[in-house]
Amino acid sequence: MFKGKKTLTLGNIRAANQTTDPDAEVLALSPRTLMATNRYVCEVCHKGFQRDQNLQLHRRGHNLPWKLKQRPSNVQVKKRVYVCPEPNCVHHDPSRALGDLTGIKKHFCRKHGEKKWKCDKCSKRYAVQSDWKAHAKICGT
Repeated sequence: MFKGKKTLTLGNIRAANQTTDPDAEVLALSPRTLMATNRYVCEVCHKGFQRDQNLQLHRRGHNLPWKLKQRPSNVQVKKRVYVCPEPNCVHHDPSRALGDLTGIKKHFCRKHGEKKWKCDKCSKRYAVQSDWKAHAKICGT
């Protein structure tokens, strides 16, 4: 199943056994969309939000009209899977697509994003601040 010296973890097993639902809608988001932090911005105070629902709830504080979108009960939701926009990535293949938006965002940031944080002890670089902090706690170099 695995070639070379790869540590067998639950994540590796899931990735190796991952099969995409053939009825799932395959979505390919742009790198810009995947890296965006605040897609929805308040027109009054310019505060940013990741989700439209959060912006709508925030708008109430400005006494602006707001509306939460509700899904009709008779509409069946189709499962979505997300492919990586990098053509050479294993997750670019729809059969290896990731099952949720958070997963593809984390994947893209970790594997293809700019590595902004560097360990002071061993100089290893990280694209996700929480990964860098976790590493810094255990780095013994």
